[in-house]
Amino acid sequence: MILFDNSGEITRNEATHEELPLLIKRLEATLRAISKEGSVALASSLSAEDMVLTDVIARLGLPIEIFTLQTGRLHAETVTMIERTEVRYGLKVHQFEPEAGALADFVVTHGLNGFYESLEARRACCNVRKMAPLARALADYDAWITGQRRDQSLTRDHLSEREQDSAHKLVKYNPLAAWTWLDVLAYAEHFQVPLNPLHARGYVSIGCDPCTRAIRPGEHPRDGRWWWENADTKECGLHQNDHNKEAIA
Repeated sequence: MILFDNSGEITRNEATHEELPLLIKRLEATLRAISKEGSVALASSLSAEDMVLTDVIARLGLPIEIFTLQTGRLHAETVTMIERTEVRYGLKVHQFEPEAGALADFVVTHGLNGFYESLEARRACCNVRKMAPLARALADYDAWITGQRRDQSLTRDHLSEREQDSAHKLVKYNPLAAWTWLDVLAYAEHFQVPLNPLHARGYVSIGCDPCTRAIRPGEHPRDGRWWWENADTKECGLHQNDHNKEAIA
């Protein structure tokens, strides 16, 4: 099983992951069921969680499309993962970019890196680079899938596997909600899933380059995102709980 050592780098452990076969079986059944609920897409950040979901979709030949938000500030390693994914799995990763006019307005008002100055400015940047492109990406779908997990942050500890996304008026699925980071890495090793090389350098949660750093020993995985903010504000708006309060039984 793949683990992190104290320096934050990925190492290997020969111990078996006894629960992995059951997790895989359940995940495959879940994605098969989701794929039958109309037009569905996976929103991929090219992180390990999303690569696991991509691997299942490709292995099972499921009719689920994949898109990513090309914010213009992604790490070079993340951008490279787009082509790696397409080549490995023979599928298309659709890219959605911010609108040029809205981006120019943000830079004029706040400066290119104004998101460091205030929570308001940071959320304005996320709105232009992520929220607006996401709305366009989801316009033609009945449901979308994310790689969110409950243990990623304080804002996700009550995450449901199936929610009503009232912001975009469709169903939202989080099939890895109950998975741990080690579950994700164990799956990736088992199926030889290509991973963003930033993970091997201590990056667990990966977003835009200026807003993401490697975590130090003992830090929470979400400490690598917007590290200058309080823990309860560390969302870009894509997955705010107030957008998804109504769980579906």
